[in-house]
Amino acid sequence: MHAEIAYILKGYPRLSETFISNEIYLLESMGLKLSIFSIKQSDEQQSHGVIAKIHAPVTYLKMLTSLSNTSLIPWLWINLPTYAGDHIRLLKKRPFAYLKTFGKALWMTIRYRKGRFGSLRKVFIKEFLQAGSIALKVIETDSIRHLHAHFCHGATTVALFASSLSGRPYSFTAHAKDIYQHDQNPGNLLQKKIQQAQFVTTCTGANQIYLSKLMRNDSVHKIYHGLDIERFRPKPDKLRHSFEPVQIVSVGRYVEKKGFHYLLEACYLLKQHGFQFHCRIIGEHDDQYQTLQELRKQLKLEDCVALGGPVIHEDLAWIYQNSDIFALPCQILGNGDRDGIPNVLMEAMASGLAVVSSRISGIPELIDSGKDGLLVAEKDSKALADALQLLITDPQLTTQLGKQARETICREFDARHTNQRLFQLFERCIHQADNSLTKTCLNQI
Repeated sequence: MHAEIAYILKGYPRLSETFISNEIYLLESMGLKLSIFSIKQSDEQQSHGVIAKIHAPVTYLKMLTSLSNTSLIPWLWINLPTYAGDHIRLLKKRPFAYLKTFGKALWMTIRYRKGRFGSLRKVFIKEFLQAGSIALKVIETDSIRHLHAHFCHGATTVALFASSLSGRPYSFTAHAKDIYQHDQNPGNLLQKKIQQAQFVTTCTGANQIYLSKLMRNDSVHKIYHGLDIERFRPKPDKLRHSFEPVQIVSVGRYVEKKGFHYLLEACYLLKQHGFQFHCRIIGEHDDQYQTLQELRKQLKLEDCVALGGPVIHEDLAWIYQNSDIFALPCQILGNGDRDGIPNVLMEAMASGLAVVSSRISGIPELIDSGKDGLLVAEKDSKALADALQLLITDPQLTTQLGKQARETICREFDARHTNQRLFQLFERCIHQADNSLTKTCLNQI
């Protein structure tokens, strides 16, 4: 029987979380056996080609109704029967662990409520129910040695409960919003999660420093997401004629932290100065999409800016190859939400594009401004327009930055190398778990 790692994800598969599916695929390619538990069903109509290459079985948890605008007792009356059978079986198998974890979940609903006299944080009861279903399957499967969650809020809370219920250790990967938005992990909850995890990984050095300071230990590891450098590569013998408009591309969900409205304002400034270009933004529709449509109309950019929907990796690679410049003016929001190192920046750089982005978070770890891309201050449309203008008017610089960008990705962010460290961490966890089980069995003889 091969030991397995169980991945606990909020949803699977997701177009905007290709770094997770790529990670799973590469770990399987290295010989690791995985199972996937998805808290939510995916309702996306498209999926990247890598999903078809993944062999890990996927278990989708049973749906629960929303907790919003309802009290706990009526919600339990509706939803408890959905998970009752799993929890009864789990209670019989591990009564002490079950009661201890249930007590922990109840305590957390009180400890982390909003304000001294605020309402209970009911979400922990929901996550306890979901964790019970995972824990039961982990115990009955018997081959799963370790649990791993992506994003350190909801999915990791489920992993924490499932670990306590099943006796299997857990780890998690923290990214961006989940780290810095304190309502995602109220009070000292994030510290508790780090303390109880076997290890923690994160995708930027900036995140690693922040998380390590919370607990002052060495259990937080920096592991860059990495990229498939064969899928994203420059177009051979690419030439741009001087009479052709410059092709600018940007990719990301239509959310505020991407800073797309600054890109539109920069495009307006470029148009005012008579530059010929076409800017194409690609991404999943979200709360900023309509606002950006209205801004595009207000600035009269319909002839040179397109706001498109999401595309799969195979199509995105072609779009990069047929573009000249990639721009992503990320920003840090007032509530702390931000990007780490956006994967789309790495994809564009691997494709040989000159990139322009913001000097925030982990982005300076990826881009050495002036060498393999350009960085500007966040929330500064003029600085962004100036950087784009420099690239438009200096094709030689654009080509040079794109070439250096490709070399940086191949040297530092090749996923075949970045994932080796994560593979080694999982191998160590499996080895420790097997030793622990062996000792337990010997003590029972």
